Amino acid sequence: MAERLVTGDKAPAFTLQDSRGKEVSLDPASGRSTIVYFYPAASTPGCTKEACDFRDSLSSLQASGYDVLGISPDPVEKLAKFAANEALTFPLLSDEDHAVAEAYGAWGEKKNYGKTYQGLIRSTIVVDRDGKVSLAQYNVRATGHVAKLRRDLNLDA
Repeated sequence: MAERLVTGDKAPAFTLQDSRGKEVSLDPASGRSTIVYFYPAASTPGCTKEACDFRDSLSSLQASGYDVLGISPDPVEKLAKFAANEALTFPLLSDEDHAVAEAYGAWGEKKNYGKTYQGLIRSTIVVDRDGKVSLAQYNVRATGHVAKLRRDLNLDA
């Protein structure tokens, strides 16, 4: 399993394609913090709930200085359908070879119904404007995660 990031670590740089086929990079030079959240599969119930919660909180997160990037191992085409179906207005990035998830410690051993396998671990990493990890959360729950994240970031609910 990849090593998990902790507060103070330098966030690994990346460039991935978004749901429109455009390249998007983590950009600490923007002067803003970025919430990078990893989710297992577009259009599944939990991932849809989590994405819609981010969508519904996006304007207040942005007003507080945070951008949002969602990353999954789904292909660009699946992300495009997901973004259109759910009116998602933040970038959804395709990490098909899960290299970015591995670099962020969000890929590893999972257990489901008694079976062990390698897969994406639902995780959220907040990268500050200097490119350092200010918060790292692993094995988060889809439902209620954005509200908890807002509390952890000391943002109004």
